[in-house]
Amino acid sequence: MNAPVRVGTRASLLARTQSEHVAGALCEGLGRDVELVEVTTAGDVSTAPLATIGGTGVFVSALRDALLRGEVDVAVHSLKDLPTLLDERIALAAVPLREDPRDVLLARDGLTLGELPSGARIGTGSPRRSAQLNALGLGFDVVAIRGNVDTRIMKVASGHVDAVVLARAGLARLGRLEEVTEVLDPLQMLPAPGQGALAVECRATDTELVAAVRSAIDEPRSRAAVTAERAVLAGLEAGCSAPVGALAEIAEGDDGDELWLRAVALSGDGAVAVRRSAVGSSDDAEKVGRGLAEEMLDDGASTLIEEQTS
Repeated sequence: MNAPVRVGTRASLLARTQSEHVAGALCEGLGRDVELVEVTTAGDVSTAPLATIGGTGVFVSALRDALLRGEVDVAVHSLKDLPTLLDERIALAAVPLREDPRDVLLARDGLTLGELPSGARIGTGSPRRSAQLNALGLGFDVVAIRGNVDTRIMKVASGHVDAVVLARAGLARLGRLEEVTEVLDPLQMLPAPGQGALAVECRATDTELVAAVRSAIDEPRSRAAVTAERAVLAGLEAGCSAPVGALAEIAEGDDGDELWLRAVALSGDGAVAVRRSAVGSSDDAEKVGRGLAEEMLDDGASTLIEEQTS
């Protein structure tokens, strides 16, 4: 009998929920037992701002180390946390069906963004969200917060902030969508590249497992969309925590699936933004994303990125 497939996960409730979803799908798709293995990351134990401890990549590195040491067979990440720089030792075996990638608002008294008064305190740990909130010109006081979903929502309940902005996907997986007061239109708030998607990684040398995982749970349209979004991020040479938003959507066209891609790079205060869009074949997702990044660089996006990362 085959040994159980060991699935590495962070210990947070959201991470475990996401990993349990993947584990269930793998158990069914592979016809093998699956067990979760908790791995503690630096991002889980530190309360410092992410930018000072290595960005969202700190959530990934410990899981990847456990994978490469042979302590787990599969690692599950929020795909938006993955560095764009490839590691040849690791294969992105699958991108399961993506959740709704949009951001949402959870505000006091059931308010929407447009109903919050000027000066309202909105909490977020994301430079991308902060810059786009500032770009709306509604006079919000955007404050930096960190913590898990419960911690952030409690900051609204306690009156520390008037609202927080979170990813809809995480709340959906936790069964907490009823607490959302508004789903934010991407015209106002483009999500992070890869938001709402999960990444399932294996060691590149485990070719049979990589192929089996991909066959069992990979969703090609989700993979194409996030590939285009992350190609923008890579082309801009921006880190996971840079003020860059991107969203790709797949639609049926006359000659097959079409990929519609939008992206934005902003200054920290949101006063300056470079916004562009592109259309192409989903089969050319990487090329479409790279081409859009080149257009944005020509329009001055590199200066905005350098200001935030220098």
